Amino acid sequence: MAVPCSLSAKFKGSFAYFTVKDRLPQILTRVIDTVHRNKSKFLEEYGEEGMEAEKKAIAAFSKLRNELQTDKAVLLLTDPLPDTELWNQYLEYQQTLLSAEEQPSWFTSPWLYVECYMYRRIHEGIVLSPPICSFDVFKEGKDESFFQSQQAISALCTFFQELAKEIKDRSEEQVKEAFFKLLQVSLWGNKCDLSISSGEDNSQKCSPLNSLAALQPCILVDDSECLWSILSHSRKTSNCKESVTRIDVVLDNAGFELVTDLVLADFLLTSKLATEIHFHGKCIPWFVSDTTKSDFRWTIQQLRAANHRWMSKCGNNWDGNLKKQVWVYHDHLFWTLPYEFCEMAQVAPDLYTELQKSDLVLFKGDLNYRKLTGDRKWDFTVPFSQALNRFHPAPLCSIRTLKADIQVGLKSGQGEQLTSSEPTWMTSGKYGVIQFSALA
Repeated sequence: MAVPCSLSAKFKGSFAYFTVKDRLPQILTRVIDTVHRNKSKFLEEYGEEGMEAEKKAIAAFSKLRNELQTDKAVLLLTDPLPDTELWNQYLEYQQTLLSAEEQPSWFTSPWLYVECYMYRRIHEGIVLSPPICSFDVFKEGKDESFFQSQQAISALCTFFQELAKEIKDRSEEQVKEAFFKLLQVSLWGNKCDLSISSGEDNSQKCSPLNSLAALQPCILVDDSECLWSILSHSRKTSNCKESVTRIDVVLDNAGFELVTDLVLADFLLTSKLATEIHFHGKCIPWFVSDTTKSDFRWTIQQLRAANHRWMSKCGNNWDGNLKKQVWVYHDHLFWTLPYEFCEMAQVAPDLYTELQKSDLVLFKGDLNYRKLTGDRKWDFTVPFSQALNRFHPAPLCSIRTLKADIQVGLKSGQGEQLTSSEPTWMTSGKYGVIQFSALA
């Protein structure tokens, strides 16, 4: 079994180490700046209490940044939220892996753990600063990314609505071609990740549809045919009223990527490749741009209100899908815990049982891939199903652009060749995978 890496072990001696090591303090600096810039808003809404809350939150974030930069010990959480005990139990578990004289610290603990822990501490800093305890420190960046992607969003909505008008008359092969195209749009939408850019603009400026052919060689693993095999069966049995095909989408980023996911989900219903879609998002602000319930609803309302025929039609249709409950949104605290997904059945059996109802689970993005595979230094040729470590509630697929130094399921020599020609291939976002694993 490959082992998880600490921040220092994972990147020491390489440019990537210093890049990633600096990224978290940069994110905290932007959080501090965001809270400070909203000082007048807090004063207007809450009076002097708001001013005191702003100071308290900034003090908490400054302390956190210092702990991170100076490799201090990881501390217990102190807020009253439902997941606090689970987080503190996980820290105690990390302690059992060390000698009695050692403490889990920022640079020596597993990188996936401390990165998630930082975002949970950011949320703690807000929660312990009433009355601003519902303030999303990342919302401004998420909203800005959405608005800066308007050209790409309008092009995608236009393409989809024109496709939807003719879907009943399309042949099986044409529907398959359209599915592959929208699946790839959803894949490349994953490039727009604000946690990788430390919150800087990373929006989609032009239509991704025009780039799909050029990007095709950058898909290192493409199991689209496996997905089609599952979904086309539903299309063929769609005349049976009792036939239900449920697709679950574990979301990643808000903004343009979320729109690509919603368009893909609408296509699955419209083409009768699925009868219901279940979305899974985060219950707290997470990894700068991850989708929360508020982001999900806000995005649909923005499209409904858009001064663009096809954008507003998409927004109205999606709002209708939610009301008809053919689209269902879920959030669960497990998605913002430090556990790998192979521990879901034990830690969150209710969520695991829910996913078992699905015919296919699509996991979007890099963080989900890291949690699927345990963020371990696997050999490139290790099968995806093996790296899942027995996590398999249903047939599943990872749709991800590579932004962390982990990848499995490659052909012999493929990873080594890429490393030789492009040393940053695993972190640049240039490459992607559509990687499937069936139930054993």
